[in-house]
Order: sequence, then C-alpha cells, then structure tokens
Amino acid sequence: MQTSKKLPLSAAIATVITLAALSGCTDDKNSPSKAGMPAPSVSVVAVGLEPVGEYQEFSARTDASESVDLRARVEGYLENSNFTEGQTVQKGQQLFAIDPAPFKAALSQAKAALGSARAEEVRAEADLKRGRELFPKGHISQSDFDRLVANEAQASANVESAKAQLESSTINLSYTKIYAPFSGLIGKETYSNGSLVGPTSEPLAELISINPIYVNFQVNESALLNHNQRNLAQGSVTSYDISLQMPNGMEYNKPGTFDFTDVKVDETTGTVDVRATFPNSEKLLLPGMYVTLMIESTKKTAMPLIPQYAVQENQQGRFVLVVNQDNKVETRIVKLGRRIGPMWAVTSGLQADEKIIVSGLQKVRPGVTVKPQLMSVNRETGTLTGTKPAQTSAATPSATKGAQ
Repeated sequence: MQTSKKLPLSAAIATVITLAALSGCTDDKNSPSKAGMPAPSVSVVAVGLEPVGEYQEFSARTDASESVDLRARVEGYLENSNFTEGQTVQKGQQLFAIDPAPFKAALSQAKAALGSARAEEVRAEADLKRGRELFPKGHISQSDFDRLVANEAQASANVESAKAQLESSTINLSYTKIYAPFSGLIGKETYSNGSLVGPTSEPLAELISINPIYVNFQVNESALLNHNQRNLAQGSVTSYDISLQMPNGMEYNKPGTFDFTDVKVDETTGTVDVRATFPNSEKLLLPGMYVTLMIESTKKTAMPLIPQYAVQENQQGRFVLVVNQDNKVETRIVKLGRRIGPMWAVTSGLQADEKIIVSGLQKVRPGVTVKPQLMSVNRETGTLTGTKPAQTSAATPSATKGAQ
C-alpha cells in the first residue's frame, strides 16, 4: 500500500504566493507600458477646408461637331484624290476628281444646241414679223398667220430648253470635282483610282470636324425637373463648371459649355438628351470615345478635404483615425462626397484642423497614445511632405517617458 502525503496548509499557501510573485515579475518585465517603450510614431495631416460645389458625373460619348459623307453626284471613273487619309483638309480644297471628258463633250453639245435654237428663234421671229405686215392686207390666210405665231413661240421655248440643258451640263461638269465643304479630318478612301462611281455608290470618304467636339449624355427626367424648379425658385439660372475625364483617367485640360438640351423626354429611358461642347484644337478627343462628364455648380460650400488613402471601412461604414488633443487615437465615422483627384470631400464627421492619421495606420488602434508627425499633402498628387511634429497639448506622462 502507498501512503498519501499531504502538504501542510502553511506550505501550500507559501507555494501559491511564490508562484504569483514569479508570474508578476514576468508580466511586469514584458509589459510595454512598464518597460518604457516609446509611443508609436504616425504621420498626420490637418484637415483643411476647400470650396466644393454641387457635383454630378455622367457617362458620356464624344461626337463630331460636323460630319458629312462625300459622295459622287455624277457617274464616272474616279481619276485621282488630293489628300492624305486621316489628315486635316481645308475648306474648299479639292479632294476627288472624276474623269471630266464625257461631261465636257455634253457641255459642248449643249452649247451647240443652244446656238441652233437661237438661230431658229431668229428665223421664226422674222417670219412672224412679215406675217404681221401681210395678214392685214389679206396676202396670207388666218391659218398661215397662226402657224407663224406658233413657230415663233416654239422657237423661243426651244431656246429656253437649250439654256436649261447647258446649265445642267455645266453643273454636271462641276460635279466631277469634289471639294471639302468645311475644314476637318478626312477618313479612309472607299474606292481606288479608276473605280466607277456614281450617285448610288458608297461614300467616297467621310469628313468630320472635331474642333469643337460634342459630348452627348443623358439626364434623368426627375433631375432635370428638380434643376428647373430650383432655377424658378431662385429667379436665376444656376451656372456650372463643366469638365471631362478622358478614357485614360486623366482630366481634360479645357472647360466645356452646355450647347443643347432636347425638347422631349425619351419614353423608353425616361431621360433627356443633353449636349456639351469642348474646344479640341489639339485633337486629343476623337468621336466615339466613352468619357465621364463632370458638372460642378459655381456656387461653392467649404468642405473638409482628406486623402483617399486615409479612409478605411468596417461594418459601420467608412471611417478615419483621428489624433485628439491628448495624442490618443479615435475612430471617426465619416460621410463622403465627391472625389477630387487623390482627395475626398467629407460631408459630415470631421471639422477643420482636426488631425487624421495618413501613415502608420497598421501600428495603432483606438485609445492608443501616439507620437504624431504633422505632414502636408499635395492636393494634386496626394504625396506627403514634411516631418514637423504635430502641435498638440502636452503629452501624457507615459508618452513623455516613452519619447525620452
């Protein structure tokens, strides 16, 4: 048999106290606050206010301000072209030529026919003049006199017909040369030299003008109605700054203007077609591009503007980390408006000059004391500059100790 050994009560209590003391020494040694570890450094920026207007974005598409299909108006063989495909041509520049030989011959024939008709008219007029002298004397009958009158009228009509034919031949000859009706860019040739073309042929080429260039988009009927009602209530028309984001994400460097609003609502989509015009002398924009049209009212409201990379998101929504006057981190839920380059407008949740963490977010959590370094943010690129310590109230003792 084995005998059970029991420790005395006093020995057990001493053992527990010893273990607790050892455990306390270990915790105290590993505790950051007790070990004098410094507060983590973070980069902060002071929230600044910027004027921001009422803003909307629309998906839009560019279109040529002028466009024409160049067609042959007479039938003939294409003789030559006088342009480089894809390049600019000037108004009045000859672009195509159709073999003029048949039309010159027709013109000569029309001139000859007019000359013959005029000669016949002269003879008929002379016969009628003699008939007017002889008829009262009874030397010619009534029927002969009537025939002379009819012949003179027919000769005059033949002259007019010959004139019309001459004019038509002249016009047809002029159609053998095709000129640019306006300055613009000309596309690809459809036919090669020597091809037989005519009024029923496909267009010879397309000519477009892209300076200025149109930007077409659609506005919801209710939004347009709200806009019109607001203008009526204000007694004035709200003005807007119109800008454009190109397909590569870059902002177009020239402002636009409203050019046209349709007079009816599309029954199938419930939208109204609207058009804006942008100068395009550098030819950056081409017809058919999908772009983003940005409209901002000229009446501005001051709003906080913060870098987009400072914004985080959880189940409660978007938030930023704010460093308060005691250098402690707070979570601040924010409501965001429009994006302006790398910045984000804040509609609620932040005040001017509050300091938000923009770098070192992974090192902190709400309630932690930090050592903030005040930075400046470039509003155009979003880059940070400067390493100036943030001006806040005196730090807590633990933070002061950690900084030493």
